[in-house]
Amino acid sequence: MTPPWLSVRRADTPLILAMPHGGTVLPDGLADRFRSPWLARRDADWHIAALYAGLADATIVATDISRSIIDVNRDPSGASLYPGQATTELCPTTTFDGEPLYADGEAPDDREIATRRDIWFDPYHAAIAGEVARLRARHRHVVVYDCHSIRSHVPRLFDGELPVFNLGTNDGVTCDRRLRDAVAAVCAASGRGHVVDGRFRGGWTTRHYGRPGEGVHAIQMELAIRSYLTEPDAVSPGNWPPPYDPAVAAPLRADLADILSACLEFAR
Repeated sequence: MTPPWLSVRRADTPLILAMPHGGTVLPDGLADRFRSPWLARRDADWHIAALYAGLADATIVATDISRSIIDVNRDPSGASLYPGQATTELCPTTTFDGEPLYADGEAPDDREIATRRDIWFDPYHAAIAGEVARLRARHRHVVVYDCHSIRSHVPRLFDGELPVFNLGTNDGVTCDRRLRDAVAAVCAASGRGHVVDGRFRGGWTTRHYGRPGEGVHAIQMELAIRSYLTEPDAVSPGNWPPPYDPAVAAPLRADLADILSACLEFAR
């Protein structure tokens, strides 16, 4: 039985959209341990489900749980995916900007982190793995497309303004080069800034499921949030998150539809 915080919408095409950071739920008993519920939700991939809605006939696996409770796109062992660079943990204790998330003495210890993994991380990835297996039985190739977005300026994580499209394939390891090149070509044709395997080379989802030799190809798409929301120069509780405006998002949605079409064309 699928838990209420986990959403799995099945399709029979060889494309899976994973949405690990679109959730904002802070479960009872945990919410009041944070310094601020707003801080605990601020780094979500805001409106990511609405952004991708209806763009392709694809299986979608998404969690409603805030990434501040547990980040299901981190290595469950706790090892850093970006050694030497600033990042957040499996159960984050700071925001992207380095601000402490928890009130004094309220951060989870190792035992609680293991419990959170059992409750949320493992079922999320069991769902993805199950869908990969189901679709791999029907198709020679399956694409796992990990959907992300982030503020355009986060000095602790990267310098300057992030390009709109940040395609991650862990330096070409997680997918066939033809898929990487096809998606990159759509990004380039859009006229928007893009980079391949730059600051965001792919999180745990991309690196774990990407097995091109076995017919499973995984990519991460990190979007600069200004590309589909009216992003303020400085965020505050009064202006963040921006509301989702279909008119503002429409041009990017057209580009994303072409990207997903390229993924399907490759898989087929």
